[in-house]
Amino acid sequence: MIIILKPQATETDANEILDKIASLGLKPLYMPGIERTVLGALGDERKLKQLHLDSYPMVDAVKPVLSPYKLVSRELQAHDSIISIGGVKVGGGKFTVIAGPCSVEGQDQLFGVAEMIKDQGVPLLRGGAFKPRTSPYSFQGLGLEGLKLLKAAREQYQLPVVSEIIDPSDAELMHDYIDCYQVGARNMQNFRLLEAVGKQDKAVLLKRGMSATLEELLLAAEYIINAGNPNVILCERGIRTFETATRNTLDLNAVAYLKEKSHLPVFVDPSHGTGVKSLINPLSRAAVAVGADGIIVEAHLNPKEALSDGHQALTADDFSRLMADIKPFVAAAGKQL
Repeated sequence: MIIILKPQATETDANEILDKIASLGLKPLYMPGIERTVLGALGDERKLKQLHLDSYPMVDAVKPVLSPYKLVSRELQAHDSIISIGGVKVGGGKFTVIAGPCSVEGQDQLFGVAEMIKDQGVPLLRGGAFKPRTSPYSFQGLGLEGLKLLKAAREQYQLPVVSEIIDPSDAELMHDYIDCYQVGARNMQNFRLLEAVGKQDKAVLLKRGMSATLEELLLAAEYIINAGNPNVILCERGIRTFETATRNTLDLNAVAYLKEKSHLPVFVDPSHGTGVKSLINPLSRAAVAVGADGIIVEAHLNPKEALSDGHQALTADDFSRLMADIKPFVAAAGKQL
């Protein structure tokens, strides 16, 4: 439930109620606002009824949170969350681009792409050190060596790094090398992994599973926040349908729905969402128009030599064109690129 305090309520009044909530073994939440302070209580509904908070003189209203996902819901927090990735603010009035190669293949490759996106004003570098691949014979990433290269690129080009985590035991290992954990589509419901990144203090980019419902995506985000990390970014990356013309079907309905139901930032991945390089540009423009807070795209200096997903990676010219083409859409949406 959420507890809305009266305008004259003090921090002492709020702490009294928070202590009452905690004393019953419930999870207390403190959300001070500009005009009102809102408190939250999460836990067993039978214990919630024992609180009788409507009898407190400084309580204005008590409302149940009806959605199954509590912490990510706009019922609990009406305003948009703004998440920091290595100091880069994501959400709110910003439209943020994350770009880089699917996999880290070597220093020349990674540094070349980092320089390319830096020249275009992109603030965040993506790159996979660990790669979960459909085939066990495909390139699986450079592991720790890839993380070291990402850290070196971050320091060289002042670009905070986003990289995929595939094993809960790697959360601590990756912490000092990256600025944002990416949870891939195949791991969206790996609950031990969600809890592991939920115990960290860095942002998490959570991709929708290829066959996951939006409620399942939101509940996966709930796992992370419930574990203690509120810095979650949702990502629509396409779902599996009967259509075979594209790699996946990019569900732009999801963006508008997620923005309506949740306060978390929402990104779109048009690279995996289509798997067709020529469609990345128009679908990126569509993502801006439908209300996304950013996109994450794959870029490579020489896609023909890429060890993974080269067919959907943008070249330097492609990427330059993409950045130019989305600018008027971002301006029309009232956001800052």
